[in-house]
Amino acid sequence: MAGVTLDTLEKTLPREYYLDDTLYQREFAAIFHSDWVCIGRAEALSQPGDYQALRFGEQSIIVLRGEAFELRAFYNVCRHRGAELVPMPDTEMRRGHFDRRITCPYHAWSYRLDGTLRGTPHLAIEPGTSALHPVSVADWGGFIFIRLNDRRGESLTEALGAAAQRLKNYPLADLRLGHSLKYRVDANWKVILENYNECYHCGPVHPELCKIVPAFRQGGGHDLDWDAGVPHREGAHTFTASGTTSRAPFPGLSDTEKTHHKGELFYPNLMLSLAMDHVAAFTVWPESASVTQIRCDFLFHPDELDKSDFDPMDTVEFWDLVNKQDWEICESVQRGMQNAVFEHGYYAPMEDYSLDIRRYVTGRLDYMGAAPAAPSQTTDANLNE
Repeated sequence: MAGVTLDTLEKTLPREYYLDDTLYQREFAAIFHSDWVCIGRAEALSQPGDYQALRFGEQSIIVLRGEAFELRAFYNVCRHRGAELVPMPDTEMRRGHFDRRITCPYHAWSYRLDGTLRGTPHLAIEPGTSALHPVSVADWGGFIFIRLNDRRGESLTEALGAAAQRLKNYPLADLRLGHSLKYRVDANWKVILENYNECYHCGPVHPELCKIVPAFRQGGGHDLDWDAGVPHREGAHTFTASGTTSRAPFPGLSDTEKTHHKGELFYPNLMLSLAMDHVAAFTVWPESASVTQIRCDFLFHPDELDKSDFDPMDTVEFWDLVNKQDWEICESVQRGMQNAVFEHGYYAPMEDYSLDIRRYVTGRLDYMGAAPAAPSQTTDANLNE
């Protein structure tokens, strides 16, 4: 592009935001402990007593289905001596079932599914006078979200914003899990989200994908209308190697949505890619400044799942190829940023969406008083607009 110099381009976050472990810890507390975070699909908790236990850094949380099928969430700690109610010696998510009570494995104190104290063996504490520490929980589109710190006071609806309305025709709450893939990516979580949020890289990194959606490589992915969706090539209508499938379109889609791809990023950790017959839902879990775990769930309509010949692998195998291409280039970025000469990167004009993460992260750090004392770039006039 004639006339463009590096000085005229927007800068990324400084290198320490991607490499520094101390800053990562502050960032994790300001974002993953304070915003609505997606933990997976509600269908995993289908019956009263079904639970999911997971770690958020040093914090441990239990999310469960209550007696009236409501969602509940609590810190995974007994009120007696602090033992974990669900032992979690590692970071692996645990799923199981409580038989109408939550019993501590240490001294057998027990709690009802609503978190109230039920029994204290050999000790005369009045039941119901104490309860587990609650955590905010809500659901949207069949996804469960929790928030550890309610300081911001933002509802889930407010946090999801206009993107939820853009997906109103997709029957997200009705969809069911057809397959899952798990990945460990040796890259900062923001590198992964920035990569998802632009298609400048699609031409060089995803030749197979660009055969299905040629618009991804035209003009470096410039002028893509993500709100309306990005058109497949003529004769293609989904993300498979051929661009076709025997699965029927979701009911309720517009004619455009039956032939276009849509993608939405819900900060901080849910990425949705939507085709006419399936949704690829990515949940992003940072482990450190340089390691991120990613789960990719493939969601299909129950009518398709119930068919005797249902087979999701045409989509799964194509996405696995595209995903691994993304993770490989993200890991290369992470390694490249470790070079001593790297201070920050630059955003090309077609990467405008990636600027959002810069504003999002610095805004959250500022709100929580956790921003670095003198980050090398926050003097950029556009940084916190």
